[in-house]
Amino acid sequence: MEKLKERITENGIDYILVGDYYIPDLKLPEENRPIGHYGRLHREYLKQEHPAWYSSLILTGKLWTYLADLNEQAEERLDLIIEQMKATEGVTEELKARNQLEWVGRMNNIRNRAEEIIKSELIYI
Repeated sequence: MEKLKERITENGIDYILVGDYYIPDLKLPEENRPIGHYGRLHREYLKQEHPAWYSSLILTGKLWTYLADLNEQAEERLDLIIEQMKATEGVTEELKARNQLEWVGRMNNIRNRAEEIIKSELIYI
């Protein structure tokens, strides 16, 4: 019986010998960015509502990059919406200095509304 090669390539896929079997030598792309809060929300949404799309992203190794990109977009959009709402509603540093309690309440209200917009536009689509 001839000795099996340690590594082979067929159809553009590298295989490594494990015992008596060749298994694909797959490597996931390295992604160092965190997926964050919005990425985790979207991941759970994909698992429940779009399992085929979720599986496809996992199998192609693109899930982490996709979620990291989505999280960055969501955070940038959130900051933009909050700044626009603050300007429209007159929530300023002057208000913060004059009446902190009112400023905190209005900022919490703005942030909650902005997060609902983000969730409806980017997360639960």
